[in-house]
Amino acid sequence: MILDSDLTLEKDTLYQNLMAVISKNIQDATILQKITQAYLFAKEKHHGQTRFTGEPYIIHPCAVTKILAQLNSEPNTLMAGLLHDVLEDTNATMQDLTSLFGEDVAYLVYRATKLTKIAFHKNQGHADNQQKMFLAMAKDIRVVIVKIADRLHNMQTLNAMPSEKQLRIAKETLEIHAPLTHRLGLFEIKSQLEDLSLRYAFPQEYYRVSNLIRLKKQQREESITKIITNIKSLLDSHQLKNYTIKGRVKNIYSIYKKIVKRKVSFEEIFDLLAIRIIVPTVDLCYQCLGIIHGHFSPLPLRFKDYIAVPKPNLYQSLHTTVLTKDGSLFEMQIRTQEMDEIAEKGIAAHWAYKENKTYAQEAKQLELAKKLRWYQELVKITMDAKNHPEETPKEFVDSIKNDILSDNVYVFTPTQEVFELPKGSTPIDFAFRIHSAVGSKMTAAIINGQIVPIDYQLKNGDIISIKTNKNILSVNKDWLRMVKTTHAKRKIKGFLKKDIKENKTEYLAEIQKGKDIIEKELTANKIELSLIDNNFVQKHFERYDIQTLNDFYYEIAKKQLNPKSVINKLLVLAKETLSQNILQKQMAKSHKKLKHQSETGVIIEGLRNPKLKLASCCTPVYNDEILGFVTKGRGIIVHRKECNNLAQCDEKRLITASWQQDPTIAKYPAWISIIASTKDTLVQQIVNKINSFSVSILEFNVINKQKLETIIKIRILIANTKELNNLITNLYKISQIYQIQRINN
Repeated sequence: MILDSDLTLEKDTLYQNLMAVISKNIQDATILQKITQAYLFAKEKHHGQTRFTGEPYIIHPCAVTKILAQLNSEPNTLMAGLLHDVLEDTNATMQDLTSLFGEDVAYLVYRATKLTKIAFHKNQGHADNQQKMFLAMAKDIRVVIVKIADRLHNMQTLNAMPSEKQLRIAKETLEIHAPLTHRLGLFEIKSQLEDLSLRYAFPQEYYRVSNLIRLKKQQREESITKIITNIKSLLDSHQLKNYTIKGRVKNIYSIYKKIVKRKVSFEEIFDLLAIRIIVPTVDLCYQCLGIIHGHFSPLPLRFKDYIAVPKPNLYQSLHTTVLTKDGSLFEMQIRTQEMDEIAEKGIAAHWAYKENKTYAQEAKQLELAKKLRWYQELVKITMDAKNHPEETPKEFVDSIKNDILSDNVYVFTPTQEVFELPKGSTPIDFAFRIHSAVGSKMTAAIINGQIVPIDYQLKNGDIISIKTNKNILSVNKDWLRMVKTTHAKRKIKGFLKKDIKENKTEYLAEIQKGKDIIEKELTANKIELSLIDNNFVQKHFERYDIQTLNDFYYEIAKKQLNPKSVINKLLVLAKETLSQNILQKQMAKSHKKLKHQSETGVIIEGLRNPKLKLASCCTPVYNDEILGFVTKGRGIIVHRKECNNLAQCDEKRLITASWQQDPTIAKYPAWISIIASTKDTLVQQIVNKINSFSVSILEFNVINKQKLETIIKIRILIANTKELNNLITNLYKISQIYQIQRINN
């Protein structure tokens, strides 16, 4: 039973603190009881587990759920927050979750589980993992919220991780999670993720900006107090009522970005301070703006009306930057209370859970998600991916990053339809966004009534129309360097390839030309041609839409691929083949060495020259804690105390064993298991690291569990536990490795 009558929740501080936050928004006793049940289930399943911080594991799901509760998430999402790691780290099953908490909660936990173990590695495995993350998000936006809450708490406790992992996780957070929070309008969480990521990814820059902000703190506070007082007097004089004024300093990361982007010093950044004015109605927003502009000098080109044209995350506000009479510059944000809540909580403010409603809360959330233009685009890209099975995970992830998570511009059609495109997009991108037929037959672009070059970079507010000619195919290879979006590039490549293959004579001539170029480079570098096959080109050049050797040679001939980069990849492949041969020879030598060593180095108190054998199941190493098991006719088998097989032995036949002070045996066999992100050079790195410690390898087995993960089991010859632990510590310095443990045979 989960609900144990002996459990005293009143004394459970962790539970009480969590429920204090949840109960601010949920008072229904039945729902609260269900959430309590989820808490007790998670606590029971995670019992005895600790995080990398050393704290009980249950602290993490509670912290995640607290963040979700502060976003007013509905009950199923809260329960998913509590349970999001039970499928991954415990013996809990989907059947358990479905029977206890319902299909929706079980579904959310299952989706969230797929996203919780992502580590930052710049390889195919990482892209594959990120692809799964985006696919899960496209199915249910609540999964995104759980993932972001999970990442926020992980970032808040990142100081306990090794520095290499801190760097990888921080970079991924800046690359994926912070842009996602921006798209969702979760600006408070976005600021926290950005600042924490900067602290671990670029600590010198973080502390430099942080220190500069701290040094100017008093001056800044005086400026904010003064401007708020002035604005209050100004609005009061115009009889405005029921307004609120807030002042803040922009977060560290946004200031850092301004320094880098504008290439200016800290002192030259004029918009460090932001003033927020909250009024009751939309009409009063514009009235307030008129009062502000009538008293202060507004900066040209710094006014933005996000009320008339909301951001894709549904954010609304008026933005303006003004110059005060004493020469200070302030950014002003004017909005209603509802708009302010959306600015703080983003999409969560729209779906805030409210009791006594007749509709299903999760249905409301999913319905709202469909209104987000960027989310619609995410769904479109994931659906379109099914029509492109040749697309690699990296290409898919790049299309998300380029088309959705990057900075955007908003352009209008002559009928005032709004289109959102990545910053740097051209009219070609716009044309292909409308339809591939429009893009392929585009002849001219008209921006704001004027014909512009087709490589013109679109700007916010541009009114754009495309001229086409249905009788011609306009696409050419130069367009590939002009476009920004992956979608447009994919379509252009498709049209070009179709056109090329229709002219077979030219196509075959280019293939032979490319083959001649490669063979010449191979001969110069003494590399065998046999290393180049379909598997090689698909593995290393899929992102160029290369599927066959002919495609590969054609791209070489057309200078779309650099022959030197191909040779570099082949040199690595040749070295790996060589290292495997060396590894086999080394293993054979190690087996021969082990055969001539028979002494165990073990002492059995009270017995002289007993017949001893080290257990092959747990492979004891000098200085392990050991026990002897007296067999019938086979002498004494020495096991590690923690060996699972000892639990099945007759205790009466177990005897004390110890190691002699100076063992006659020099080395002992031991098994270790390594779990790492898949990378071409992983095996070579591990072998090199082991060799650098003069440790012999007896067996080396590589098991590819999934594309993103490699499991390696190695039997080595080791002198003692100290040497073994030292080797494991140094193997962890290989960045792809995230788990090493000693295992039984």
